[in-house]
Amino acid sequence: MKEYQAVIVRLGKRVREDEDVLTDLLNERSRSGWTPALMTQDSARLTVVFAREAPDADA
Repeated sequence: MKEYQAVIVRLGKRVREDEDVLTDLLNERSRSGWTPALMTQDSARLTVVFAREAPDADA
């Protein structure tokens, strides 16, 4: 079974800051075993849905 996590990133007026925020978010979630499953964007925000295998309930 998979588990999911949605993160909404508010975009600013500075592209470099947005790049840094997105890079930090992707690296942080990746270290915890999450992978991006879906990304959508409008003019003000970016939504990223992460997925990973749920821990075994028997473990």
